[in-house]
Amino acid sequence: MIAAPAKFKPYTRQSIRQARQWQWLSEDLQEAVQVVSRVLPFRTNEYVLEHLIDWNRVPDDPIYRLVFPHRDMLRPDEYTRLRGLVLSENEPAIQACANEIRRRMNPHPAGQMTHNVPSMNGIPLRGLQHKYKETVLFFPSAGQTCHAYCTFCFRWPQFVGMDDLKFDASETAELVAYLKLHPEVTDVLITGGDPLIMNTRSLAGFIEPLLAPELAHIQNIRIGTKSVSYWPQRFVSDRDADDLLKLFEKVVAAGKNLALMGHYNHAVELRQEIAQHAVKRIVGTGATLRMQGPLIRHINEDPHSWAELWRTGVRLGAIPYYMFVERDTGPREYFQLPLARAHEIFQQAYQMVSGLARTVRGPSMSAFPGKVVIDGVVSIAGEKLFALQFLQARNPDWVRKPFYAQYDPDAHWLDQLKPAFGKERFFFETAPTPDEGIGRVIPISRARSFATHSDAA
Repeated sequence: MIAAPAKFKPYTRQSIRQARQWQWLSEDLQEAVQVVSRVLPFRTNEYVLEHLIDWNRVPDDPIYRLVFPHRDMLRPDEYTRLRGLVLSENEPAIQACANEIRRRMNPHPAGQMTHNVPSMNGIPLRGLQHKYKETVLFFPSAGQTCHAYCTFCFRWPQFVGMDDLKFDASETAELVAYLKLHPEVTDVLITGGDPLIMNTRSLAGFIEPLLAPELAHIQNIRIGTKSVSYWPQRFVSDRDADDLLKLFEKVVAAGKNLALMGHYNHAVELRQEIAQHAVKRIVGTGATLRMQGPLIRHINEDPHSWAELWRTGVRLGAIPYYMFVERDTGPREYFQLPLARAHEIFQQAYQMVSGLARTVRGPSMSAFPGKVVIDGVVSIAGEKLFALQFLQARNPDWVRKPFYAQYDPDAHWLDQLKPAFGKERFFFETAPTPDEGIGRVIPISRARSFATHSDAA
């Protein structure tokens, strides 16, 4: 039987003590939440606490680790220093220390602020990103929070109160004007945060302008959301849930494809009856639901969990889409897995599902030059290598062009790989140009350090 309708009730660092589950945590775990949440965002809700976390397994329960901060997400010296400040209740010093740690965490990887922000009439558009030719990302200001925050979130700077690290737009006028100038764009991804934190009327205010006849070249409207896992009531029992589904139907009736990019991290998120009902209601509108999420240590290293998630999704009408490699940002040392291990887990999960679930791609790195997938580990002329290719790229000519890197069992990210066959650089590494942007790229090592430095300036 589907869980009774419930009113959304969030918990933050300030209010988590009011949750009955708080008393079940040891003093050390409680302290870690209070200290680490000064650096990384923390927010959960009653549905997650009551239905997704197995409190008999805490702190090793995967959903607990997914939403509750842990001591090891900070370096030992950072934790000790920040803990002392928290105990002394020195708020200005706490904020200064937290910001210092955040700057160290590569807050906007892959050139998000330095290379992905488009401009119009010489003015940068703060609420947009345009990395790939066909797709523009839009960050509505009203959608820059979530029903709960993931501890690994690569967009954590959106939530920590540092405005210079934030993407947001208060309305769609600039987006529409930009899209009119770029007929090559076919897809708009509305993202955040989570756009479905908004009520339906507010969301419609951002979506309906995209249905105008002069934007006929926009074929696909995507919405990035974790609500399918953290608050499936959004599609079932919320006061405006039916209105939301009618909005989906309106987009489909206008001849557009509405695609929900559903973020799932563990099979338990789709075991709940209300979560399954939400999927059925979404696809029943004519919209599509694609399943994606990163592979993260401590949470979903089990290939059986991935296989169950994909099988369940397919049975309900969803489409397995991506398994990502955890991005090089935030507490990545806590969550990252070696690329070799990531490929092994993906391959094992892939072997357990039928062809209908093998639409999923991975493990994929959303790196500076593009989305790079590890196709496998091969041996050529006696040399053990990673076989890779671009699924998407700043330069479209790079897509589906196989390339090889030396096998490194300890590498976690693209910039730690070395070209195979004695080459000095990969084919996509070129010298810097005066007009770097879509279709151009600088060497990976320089790109990453440049982006980190620029974001910290």
